[in-house]
Amino acid sequence: MNPKDKIKIPAQVMPTLDPGFRRRTFDEVPVGYGEDSAILEAWRCLGCKNAPCIKGCPVNIDIPKVMQLTAERRFVEALQVIRRENSLPAVCGRVCPQESQCQKNCTMGKVNSPVSIGNIERFLADNFSNELPQPKIDSSTGKKIAIAGSGPGGLACAYQSALYGHKVTVFEALHEPGGVLAYGIPAFRLPRKIVAEEIKILKKYGVEFRMNTIIGKTISVEEILNEFDALYIGTGAGVPSFPGIPGEDLPGVYSANEYLTRANLMHAGKLWSKTPITVGKTTVVIGGGNVAMDAARVALRLGSERVVIAYRRLEADMPVRREELLHAREEGIETIFLISPIEIIEGDKGHVSNIVFRKMRAEEDPEGGRSKIFETDETFTMDCEVVIFATGTSPNPTLTSNCRELELNKKGCIVVNPETCATNIPHVYAGGDAVSGASTVILAMSNGKTAANAINEMFNKSK
Repeated sequence: MNPKDKIKIPAQVMPTLDPGFRRRTFDEVPVGYGEDSAILEAWRCLGCKNAPCIKGCPVNIDIPKVMQLTAERRFVEALQVIRRENSLPAVCGRVCPQESQCQKNCTMGKVNSPVSIGNIERFLADNFSNELPQPKIDSSTGKKIAIAGSGPGGLACAYQSALYGHKVTVFEALHEPGGVLAYGIPAFRLPRKIVAEEIKILKKYGVEFRMNTIIGKTISVEEILNEFDALYIGTGAGVPSFPGIPGEDLPGVYSANEYLTRANLMHAGKLWSKTPITVGKTTVVIGGGNVAMDAARVALRLGSERVVIAYRRLEADMPVRREELLHAREEGIETIFLISPIEIIEGDKGHVSNIVFRKMRAEEDPEGGRSKIFETDETFTMDCEVVIFATGTSPNPTLTSNCRELELNKKGCIVVNPETCATNIPHVYAGGDAVSGASTVILAMSNGKTAANAINEMFNKSK
């Protein structure tokens, strides 16, 4: 098919649950492509020789090859191409920010909508994972690798290391594995069964998971290094940031991390939950990223009548995936821009009753960068019972404070060699948000795979 004919193929729309129904359920919102839609969407790929989409992919998947195989109905082969670089395609197809990575670089996007690469990745993973042949696992090396954290980076490192024949043990602080995939992303975006299936596969490959274990507290880094031949640190960035305004310690004020963990992992919406969440008539969420959107949509599903997202910049500056913003608005969530909280007011019962905002003024950057923001003298008050701050996170210091010789930067992030993810301590590697600060699932996975390859190379050199 020539390029002119490809341009004429309409972009395939992802079907979703009806907003009126889904706003009170945690069922997954995007339904997924059917076979015909996936094939048509794949045919839209122009097969560019320079493949700018690959350059936009953090793990360098051969995207044109995936599209070609999908268009030819060679679905299992297409999925194999993805799995060579990405061990969690069902996850990434759902939560990766494709619009700012591979799809941003898509040539078709210059004349039409870019090819929906993520939707096709999800289609392949959901429908053909069970048909994949089991990957070749090398014979046992006798080497033992400890992984701190079972988030996407830790899982990617575990997967690749297990294929090399190493014995892998993953240490997780919480009672369920998955890290941010389990506690941070709601089921309507990433169903629990998707993460559970990936954990099941890793266990089949011999990976051991130790729950309720915090390296640096339950067990020391020194003990880990005495027992294991290498350590990969993928503990993420779970310490929330607050603006330091009056009233932020009142009952009814949450960090998005706490709020989502209670809802996603502790079943806070259930009557029998031991970690209940305050459900306000009005919930205000501060922030403009995916985490803010997740918290807002969870609040709606838990029973809030009105949910407002407050962002201090312009809509164009929001780092959120546009699809998530669209879904939130379809569900009735409000967005207010150019306002910043300055005080949370206590009510008669010692609980949140109002939040005070300062209005901001924006000047757009003529070069297309983020707008410049200035305070105004104008303020206003909004009634609310719950305030959720989704204003960023920083790395958890529990492990690093137990290992004083580990080099950190000024922000508390672990310093590594970007080519290998090696730290300044021999046999200790790190990646993901613990190194970069809050980032993306796919970048964490890329780090995990890089570290696994570097660890394996280190073992081979020491033979």
